[in-house]
Amino acid sequence: MIGFGSIGQRHARILTELECQVAVVSRRPIDFAPRYSDLPQALIEWQPEYVVVANRTSEHRQTIETLVDHGFRGSVMVEKPLYECHSPLPNHDFSQATVAYNLRCHPLLKKLKSLLDDSAQMVTANIYAGSYLPDWRPNTDYRESYSGKKDQGGGVLLDLSHELDYALWLFGPWQRLAASGGHLSTLEIDSDDAYTLLVETQRCPLVSIHMNYLDRVPRREILVNTNQHTIQVDLINNTMTIDGVQESVSVAHDDTYRAGHQAMLAGKTEGLCTLEEAMETLVAIEAAELAAASHTWVAR
Repeated sequence: MIGFGSIGQRHARILTELECQVAVVSRRPIDFAPRYSDLPQALIEWQPEYVVVANRTSEHRQTIETLVDHGFRGSVMVEKPLYECHSPLPNHDFSQATVAYNLRCHPLLKKLKSLLDDSAQMVTANIYAGSYLPDWRPNTDYRESYSGKKDQGGGVLLDLSHELDYALWLFGPWQRLAASGGHLSTLEIDSDDAYTLLVETQRCPLVSIHMNYLDRVPRREILVNTNQHTIQVDLINNTMTIDGVQESVSVAHDDTYRAGHQAMLAGKTEGLCTLEEAMETLVAIEAAELAAASHTWVAR
């Protein structure tokens, strides 16, 4: 486990529950053993088979390059987003490599993908994700979190890039997009706190995606109109409604994370986000920032 912030601690706990032997790489003194302060030392002494990259987004690329430089050939999962900016992937010999867009493991999103893959033409899709940044980490000053710091990979486009990832997963590669957003509120951060994208994709001609750090009552919703059905998914309340008929599922907070690790440990990574797919999300983010700055549509 590389990095031991809140997400690194979650991954370490879940992997321990899955009866994995876990070591942590962290520069901070932490209550976890074994701990290494240096990744090369950990690779030599611990000789891991599976590495989870969960340090700051701004450190992901250097961490991956260190794994490559030291000849690591095991499995790698990188916390989302892949990097803080669009840059080429390094050549590697990892046995399998994914990015932890764990919402792909949510049973309702998996069902939605199956329904859409079997569907006729999709017509419109609306995605909305909003929650209040100061409530994210109750024991942490939001102004000191990486989310509020642009140079550490913060901002809604990167922080809530789950929505962009599953939009491309569900609706196909983007063809052109427009966007507007930035730091619009009084939150004491220097990263973007609200963005709206309008996207034309390969399978759906009109996709709108809104994300923000502002909603006091969290929302995470998807609405898709096909030629046959209207499908609504609420990822907060774990419900799916098809033409007014609702069903619900029980999903604990750790379930999607656990499912991703179980797939990696079993070598069954179909459906998980590849490094190449995660790079496509970064390309879309870069295009959205360009579109917002230039007030124009950006095409592939």
